[in-house]
Amino acid sequence: MAKLLISTVTFVNVHSCPTEGRQTLQEDRRDAAETENQEELSVYQEMTPKEAADVLKLMEEHDPLVNNSIAFAEQLSRDLNVLDEANLRAIISSEMEVTQLMGSIDEALSEVVRVEEALQVYDELLGSVKQQMDHIHQENSLLHHITSNKVKLMDEILFLTTHLDLGKEHCEALSCADLSSPSGVEACIAAAEALSACMNIRIQSGYRKLQAVAEQLIMFETLKQNFENRYVSHITNIFEQQGNAQIPAFSQPADKLSAPSHRLQHEELVPYAPLMAWLKNANPVLFCDLPKVYAQNLSRLYDREIKAFFEQAKTLLVGRRKGSLQEGWEKPAGMGSRQHPRWSLPGNREGQENVLNKGNVIKILEQVLRELRPLCIAEQLFIETFFQLSQNSAEPQVLEEEENTVSPEDPACAKPPSKPEEQAAQLLSEIFSSLDPELRCFLDVCNRAHPFSCLQVLVTLNDCIFEMWGKTSALPSSFLNTVLGNVLLLAKSSFNKCIGTLCKEIEEAKVPSKLKVGILPSVSRFEEFVNYSEAVFRMAQRRAELDKAHLRLADSVFNSINSLSSANLKGSTDMVMMENFHHIHCFLCQKKIQCLEGKKREAKQRYSEHMEKYVIRYLGQPLEKLNHFFEGVKARIAQGVKEEEISFQLAYSKQELRKVIDRYPGKEVKRALETLYRKIHKYLSPEENLFPVVWHAVEQELLRQYQEFQDLIQRCYVGSGITMEFTMEDLLSYFSSITLSST
Repeated sequence: MAKLLISTVTFVNVHSCPTEGRQTLQEDRRDAAETENQEELSVYQEMTPKEAADVLKLMEEHDPLVNNSIAFAEQLSRDLNVLDEANLRAIISSEMEVTQLMGSIDEALSEVVRVEEALQVYDELLGSVKQQMDHIHQENSLLHHITSNKVKLMDEILFLTTHLDLGKEHCEALSCADLSSPSGVEACIAAAEALSACMNIRIQSGYRKLQAVAEQLIMFETLKQNFENRYVSHITNIFEQQGNAQIPAFSQPADKLSAPSHRLQHEELVPYAPLMAWLKNANPVLFCDLPKVYAQNLSRLYDREIKAFFEQAKTLLVGRRKGSLQEGWEKPAGMGSRQHPRWSLPGNREGQENVLNKGNVIKILEQVLRELRPLCIAEQLFIETFFQLSQNSAEPQVLEEEENTVSPEDPACAKPPSKPEEQAAQLLSEIFSSLDPELRCFLDVCNRAHPFSCLQVLVTLNDCIFEMWGKTSALPSSFLNTVLGNVLLLAKSSFNKCIGTLCKEIEEAKVPSKLKVGILPSVSRFEEFVNYSEAVFRMAQRRAELDKAHLRLADSVFNSINSLSSANLKGSTDMVMMENFHHIHCFLCQKKIQCLEGKKREAKQRYSEHMEKYVIRYLGQPLEKLNHFFEGVKARIAQGVKEEEISFQLAYSKQELRKVIDRYPGKEVKRALETLYRKIHKYLSPEENLFPVVWHAVEQELLRQYQEFQDLIQRCYVGSGITMEFTMEDLLSYFSSITLSST
């Protein structure tokens, strides 16, 4: 019913075309509705909720007619007829407009046909023009290729004639090869560079078949080979002349040490550096032999100069020692005492000042190292630049300026490359082949100058290497670093060997049985070594080796003192050990050496232990019987005997206690203390000034024992009325009177 109502809508004030469309739409909907009605007749379909709602709304509008179905159907039929009549009228009214639209479409189609015919005519006319334009474009392209080929051909001809043309003056310079004059060398350098520029031009392989090009290349190769041979011959002659040069006599003062300078030799070769670089690029095989020839010839000159330099250094060392080295080596015992001839140091203050201040070893060795550094740096810088052995080779003029600045007085001015090639190191090893053995021999002479020269050698080498490595603005020669590193290892080995020998002698030293109580020779030697080594290492930048040596020597000295327990000494072993450990402790307190702090605490502990043993041992002499008696009482108590039962023991009865106490009246105790005082004073060494300390310790220990005896009497002999025949005040007065009478 709703669909029928929708199809009967009347269009009012609407243009005919849209109305016609809508009428067509209504007809389509009507056909669809009829089709659906036919389908509903065959298949029942339930109404949707919207359709049901529309039906209900329609029935509400015609509510009076709903009860009369016939009237209701007639009303619906009348409405439908009204709608159909309205639709037919709308269709009839739009027929004229449709006819006009069809006429307009026919006219448009006729105009399209006319335009297509005109376009076809124009296309036929333009076809001939296109053929003519294509022909013209093809001819222009051919003309462009011809012009381009002519330009390229001219460029190639100009390229060959320009770059393969060597000037007449360059050909004459290479042919004559005048390398003996500065102007001739400059002309040869310019000609060689021009020749290399011509020969290094890349040309196509086809050009080499041209006769003119082939002849020009053959001429270049001939000039190159002839000039290479003449240059190699000339530079080799210079190398040989420098290697065979005579060593000039030393003109310096007798106390002035100076290494030879090769500045003149380097200046002579510097102008040939560009030709050497040219030869390296032009003929690497021929160039490869020249550094070896240079090293072979210059090594002879350096051998003579280095030997003469070290001979002068040895002479200065002998002169500073004011005696013959050989005499000192043959008679080492003359430097020390009878007890320790080998390792004794200069005894008087003047001798020590001569060793430390004048530096008979340190000063000469420092001069040697100071002179060797610029010599090695200058040579390394020269060969790296002259033979192009470093990545950042300096220009010849820069090299010449740096050569002028390097002098023995100012070694820090040299600026060698930081990373020389391996070949440079090999050349330096061959050139300075005699440096390492001569330096080792000289260090051996220094080590034998006096027993502890190895300390001075070690300190000097350490400081020198640290000084060189610490300069970031002027890095030292890597070759010299290697040499000094090797001799430093040798110096450390000699130092360790010296310390090992000294430790062995200290531990194996035998103390004579009749030796008077006092400081042992091993302790004195340890003290002398520490004083001397601290003076030598006072300004040293590294002292790890010295700290290790101090610990080794301290262990040996302690072992030597401990070995006294088995020696047959004239005095008390505990007293000797006490004095020596006390001496070591006081000495280490004065020196304040960090690595020996542990040994200082150990010495103090050992000194206290042996003083306690010494005091306890000698306390038994004035009250010997009384001491033995109460030791037995303490032993019985320790075994489990009750204190109140001690007096019933036969050996420790009250009667036995009274007998022991009667043997030690006050006068007898004072006499025994006086005897003990004289004995301790006799055997204690006066240098250590330990007597007041020991005597005070004896006093304190005796008072402690007296108090202990009194306590044992009160606990074990209760009610016996037994007391000592002297009191605590009596003991204090005895000690006071003995001390005052001896002062």
